[in-house]
Amino acid sequence: MQKDSYKSPLFFLTSELCFPPVEKANTEGLLAVGGDLSPERLLLAYQSGIFPWFNEDALILWWSPNPRMVLFPKKIKISKSMWKVLRSNQFRLTKNSCFEKVIEQCAAMPRLGQDGTWITPEMKKAYISLHEKGYAKSYEVWENDQLVGGLYGLDLGHVFCGESMFSKVSNASKFAFIQLAQELKNKNYDLIDCQIYTDHLASLGAEEMPRANFIEILKRKNQTGQ
Repeated sequence: MQKDSYKSPLFFLTSELCFPPVEKANTEGLLAVGGDLSPERLLLAYQSGIFPWFNEDALILWWSPNPRMVLFPKKIKISKSMWKVLRSNQFRLTKNSCFEKVIEQCAAMPRLGQDGTWITPEMKKAYISLHEKGYAKSYEVWENDQLVGGLYGLDLGHVFCGESMFSKVSNASKFAFIQLAQELKNKNYDLIDCQIYTDHLASLGAEEMPRANFIEILKRKNQTGQ
């Protein structure tokens, strides 16, 4: 997907709190342009299989790619080297202890093939608001009392929508992701939404599935988790 280029026809959102059917997305997954990042719109988006992704100083772009990259928590792949890390005392995990620091670090991390960050000040403000309302969650990884990795996303009660993760030392973000998957497996969550394919996610057990199947899973429960 290219977040800074798109083709017509597109749906331009107004102040009305709604989205077009995800089947209307173009071949790259781009569905709509405009609207806002209010907590209500963001929750509706994620519940509908849609997420925002756009450049700073640009219109808000809303995506629903097909296929969708997901991880079934019970299918998490843990290498021998990561088992050693998990069993050691190298890292310590906390949850929701410093959400703002995690999102700041995710925004600051350089991304291969990306110029700048899609986590704009507007996006930070929006997800911090969702965190304050109990929907956005963070997992923090500490080494010697230093924040060295973590991730954040939206918790829909049966699906966790992963947004971004960062790592300042080797294996820190993997540690957070594996801990998340193991916890959600124990809570019988259906899946973790990883949005789009990357080799890194595939190495951890994530796989692509048809968007229609993903939407069906989302609709199994219409209440959000706190």
